[in-house]
Amino acid sequence: MKIIPLVTGLIQENCYLVYRENHLVIIDPGAEAEKIKAAIAQTGATPIAILLTHTHYDHIGAVDELRDTYQIPVYVSPLEADWLGDPVMNLSGLPRHDDMADVVVRPADELFELKEYQLQDIAFKVVPTPGHSIGSVSFVFPEFVVSGDALFNGSVGRTDLPTGNLEQLLTGIRNQLFVLPDEFPVYPGHGPSTTILKEKRTNPFFN
Repeated sequence: MKIIPLVTGLIQENCYLVYRENHLVIIDPGAEAEKIKAAIAQTGATPIAILLTHTHYDHIGAVDELRDTYQIPVYVSPLEADWLGDPVMNLSGLPRHDDMADVVVRPADELFELKEYQLQDIAFKVVPTPGHSIGSVSFVFPEFVVSGDALFNGSVGRTDLPTGNLEQLLTGIRNQLFVLPDEFPVYPGHGPSTTILKEKRTNPFFN
């Protein structure tokens, strides 16, 4: 299993391409669809799905263009499915974002269940990590985890946004992520990667 991080958009969101042999999933395509397409082409793998950790605008801006290009389904938590088309809930329509266009994405094709998935030859488990937003999930692959805006290198996601809850966020990280192997790489929604062990030992929210 290979993973390629791509930094996209004005606030430097991490989109990830996860692929194995001939198949690839796109995680959180936030912006810059052409950049993402170019990176996909270099892998030689065929995209089979778009997976969303949550639906804030900086993680979904390129969804429709990539969905239409590759004719692939979009997966999202049922708790945030309506946010794709709601600029207030996906935060693009908030007053402090007056200089940006509203982000409106068509409805998702599939709603996540909290279970293990096998899409072609790509296996992963969807685990709940709410607190940054109510439907936030992380994707546990056999060799690493993609944590969205739940767990960062040395920090955790903001909880001052709609449906945010710090206690819920910390509990989810402890129960769903800190139970993973210490050596597991963690690929967050912003910033550099880290490991489970490093965050257990040094993250100020847990120490």
